[in-house]
Amino acid sequence: MELLDRIKQNARKYNKRIVLPEAYEERTIKAADEAIADGLAQIILLGDPDGIRSHAKELGLLNIGMATIVNPASHDKKSQYIDMMVELRKHKGMTKEEASRLIEDPLYLGVMMIKNGDADGEVSGADHSTGDVLRPAFHYVKTAPGISVVSGAFIMILPDRNFGEEGVLIFADGAVHPDPDEKQLAEIAVATAHTARAIAGFEPRIALLSFSTMGSACHPMVDKVVNAARLAKEMAPDLLIEGELQADAALVESIGQKKAPGSKIAGKANILIFPNLESGNIAYKLVQRLARAEAIGPILQGMAAPINDLSRGCSVNDIVSMIAITANQAAGK
Repeated sequence: MELLDRIKQNARKYNKRIVLPEAYEERTIKAADEAIADGLAQIILLGDPDGIRSHAKELGLLNIGMATIVNPASHDKKSQYIDMMVELRKHKGMTKEEASRLIEDPLYLGVMMIKNGDADGEVSGADHSTGDVLRPAFHYVKTAPGISVVSGAFIMILPDRNFGEEGVLIFADGAVHPDPDEKQLAEIAVATAHTARAIAGFEPRIALLSFSTMGSACHPMVDKVVNAARLAKEMAPDLLIEGELQADAALVESIGQKKAPGSKIAGKANILIFPNLESGNIAYKLVQRLARAEAIGPILQGMAAPINDLSRGCSVNDIVSMIAITANQAAGK
């Protein structure tokens, strides 16, 4: 079974509640209809119920009637969410008047539903910037225990099954944090391991990448990776983590054995942690285009609950896949 098929199969089994704040957006409502038809999740749409139903009818969508539709302007838990927002942000000067305004923003409402246990995850960003999507999440859901940084992972599915986990690799961070320090880089490695287990379904073998392998070069940039590997091992002693490794040593067994003899990771890595966003983003796009790999993501990781940010150029299929991925992340929590 292909990975995405397995992710969807698991989503059907988990039956999580996934909130879509951009219910008015055409690709999103089409994806909601498809996700409902495929049984991927219990879909929650935020917006005016009459408007959503009318839009669905115009598009010929048949399943939106099975979604839960919550009107941001008027719903049973509005006062409860307002009070919660004030309590959680009173140290930042949050007032009831400001909370009353914010809660009518679907992006804030979606986050508060998750915070209150009324939804398990969120998918948004087809019509909003990353900043707009993440700001409410940072304010109210926050990061997972022991994690201070949010990062973006890409599942790379290669035609050549000799690499990674039968052709599947996870790259991080390729989407969010420009220049993590050694502690943040360690946290990204640990968070990516959770992503591998929850979504890709394999045991992680993590290589922290550099232009040096096991002391072949001396530079502060190498030191950062070495220290990050040490910190990651301290954070998660059960994980197989090594660094610093060059990319070829991490991926090609014959090279790995030569450059890092005795390594349990060299030549067998299925997770690649890049030293900064620049290298991670460039790498995933090169592999996607030159190796004709399928890139699934970015999958946001490190949040206390799964909140995923779409590209504004996403397709309906991309949103459907992210709904399934978010359900898997929610189950993994």
